[in-house]
Amino acid sequence: MDPRSPVSVGNGEFAFTVDLTGLQSFPVDYPVGARDDLPPGTLLGTQAQWGWHSVPPPEPYHLTGSTVLYDSPRGPVPYVDMVGEIVNDRETDTSLAETWLRANAHRLDLGRIGFRWMDNGTERPLTPADIAGTEQTLDLWTGTVTSRFTLAGHTVTVTTACHPDRDELGIRVESTALAAGLVVGVAFPYGSEAWHDAADWNRPESHSTTLQGPEPSPENCGAAAWTARRELDASRYQVIISGQDLAVEQTERHQIRVASAADATTMEVSLAFVSAGDGDCLPRGNNRLTGPTPEVGSGAHACTDVGLSPARRVENASAAYWPAFWSSGGAIELDATDAPRAKELERRIVLSQYLTAINCSGSLPPQETGLVCNSWRGRFHLEMHWWHAAHFAQWNRAELLLPSLRWYSTVLETSRQTAKAQGFDGVRWPKQIGPDGQESPSPIGTFLIWQQPHPIYLAELVYRADPSRAVLEEFAEIVFESAAFMAGFAHPTSRGFELGPPLIPAQESYGSIRAEVTNPTFELAYWQWALRIAADWRHRLGLEPVQEWSKVADAMVPPRVIDGVYAAIDVEPFTIRTDHPSMLCALGVLPQTDLIDPAIMRATLLDVLGDWDWASTWGWDYPVMAMTAARLGDPEAAVDALLLGAGKNTVLPNGHNRQTDSLPLYLPGNGGLLAAVALMAAGWDNGPDHHAPGFPADWTVAWEGLVQAP
Repeated sequence: MDPRSPVSVGNGEFAFTVDLTGLQSFPVDYPVGARDDLPPGTLLGTQAQWGWHSVPPPEPYHLTGSTVLYDSPRGPVPYVDMVGEIVNDRETDTSLAETWLRANAHRLDLGRIGFRWMDNGTERPLTPADIAGTEQTLDLWTGTVTSRFTLAGHTVTVTTACHPDRDELGIRVESTALAAGLVVGVAFPYGSEAWHDAADWNRPESHSTTLQGPEPSPENCGAAAWTARRELDASRYQVIISGQDLAVEQTERHQIRVASAADATTMEVSLAFVSAGDGDCLPRGNNRLTGPTPEVGSGAHACTDVGLSPARRVENASAAYWPAFWSSGGAIELDATDAPRAKELERRIVLSQYLTAINCSGSLPPQETGLVCNSWRGRFHLEMHWWHAAHFAQWNRAELLLPSLRWYSTVLETSRQTAKAQGFDGVRWPKQIGPDGQESPSPIGTFLIWQQPHPIYLAELVYRADPSRAVLEEFAEIVFESAAFMAGFAHPTSRGFELGPPLIPAQESYGSIRAEVTNPTFELAYWQWALRIAADWRHRLGLEPVQEWSKVADAMVPPRVIDGVYAAIDVEPFTIRTDHPSMLCALGVLPQTDLIDPAIMRATLLDVLGDWDWASTWGWDYPVMAMTAARLGDPEAAVDALLLGAGKNTVLPNGHNRQTDSLPLYLPGNGGLLAAVALMAAGWDNGPDHHAPGFPADWTVAWEGLVQAP
């Protein structure tokens, strides 16, 4: 058992993370570390993009109580701030309204599925001490997990798979232990407002579970089906349990037992999770993974595989989908390079493709821990969207980026109202949110601006992968409205167009001086580049140019240079050497712009590598350094950065980028790695014309199907 490194199956809209038994039998043994007085959560989650919940507030709460006027060059501007405080990422409950607004809606754990043991009529959960001889394989080619262990002298083999098109699990158990007392338990929690736990097991009276059935299921080729109906305040969903020769019963208020027929040595069961689309539970998204979907029936579809159980049909669908995934899009192979670093980098590349496909390709921007477990209550951070999803287009799998990019159109009006309230045109995208796009009270999030150009960048990457008018027309409003706010937010001075105050740059170390911060290096370059890309979109569509966009882009003030290196911001203390070295993004994540001198950026990179506080960095900072080094013509430094031996650059056996005990995985690190290596392999516009310019000359790099970076 490696309690830090469980594996998952999923499809971008739904995921299921398992322990060594192939189910979720040992949740407390795979902890998300305790944080202050918060109890530990578990890595063994069952989550879907539609699965959200809100605890009913004692009274209606609104953001108006957290709105503060800040001085700006255009006069007072309202910002959603906090009257309370945040200590170690937790509210002090100074304002109950702020605590509730930050915690609701939260992502919901849809159910825990684990083995249990019947002993003389008494049912108990398994413990790790019960099993021995454990062996587990995640087969990336078929998307299935095979787990083997011995239990009470019986050999047990478990196969776990997720359907690529539905929120449905297929579970197959093969063992004589089934006749001796091995059963499957399905337990349902209440939603949790805790920072990193999606399940509250201490409020059984606050929700309901009702089991109905069995009913014959013609669409499942004669298998019986039971439906567990779930109600949690305004949230509704169902779990449909299907199989042949099963005994399914509700044994406790929120506990269901699934047992095989007497003397059976095989149990095959499918569990389909279905949103009712009510309250906080959303209708299921329309995301689908790349590649042809096999015509395999199960769930609510017609029976086409007579003789196959619902679980087997889930396995078959998964086994048909994943080879198509791996055979499409881009690929990088480093195997011919005889160096341990190349083998490790290739391991990270392959596993990151799988992890981002099952966690980050859904119909909402992902939370930082995907569909594995909660972080920040499961709410997603739009400044991280680029890191989760930009690589999909670079790897020629733009289909996996499109669903979450389309989500922005659903919050256009909310974001337009934010911009309007602050006196700007266009839309101002929020930061830490749930599906409704409502901003969270925060002394940090609402002051960030680097999420603002992200939809422009992401749409441009989609267009580069598919340069069609259809792409331009679909995302034109998102691009143009983003640019309209950006042009208005930059204000004219005698020096040119400037940014802020107030603001907080990508490097959040300056939160305490947000009322004074101006002109962060990365954001200056991002503003110029993204406004010019938006202008390109108008030209491609045959529309008249917006002169103000070009006027602002052409006259952005240059970033501050101190002692020959770029400062983070334009006011004292200029650069704090903690958190993200975000000034490097200005030439790395971004291509060359008028504002950035490569020689100064080279000195800045060396300065960062010299004595930055690595313990305070985050997983995507290492790809940032790699992309900067690659564009500056230093491929050795690029590889060194990707494999830097720092705690936040740890990549576990399952491929996840571990940060801390309470943030045990961090998908922006995986997505950033894929963005960096795509740039290093395929190059960039007007870059070196030799093969794989971002890799050392003595490495043998094979690649295909990647899209060149801007």
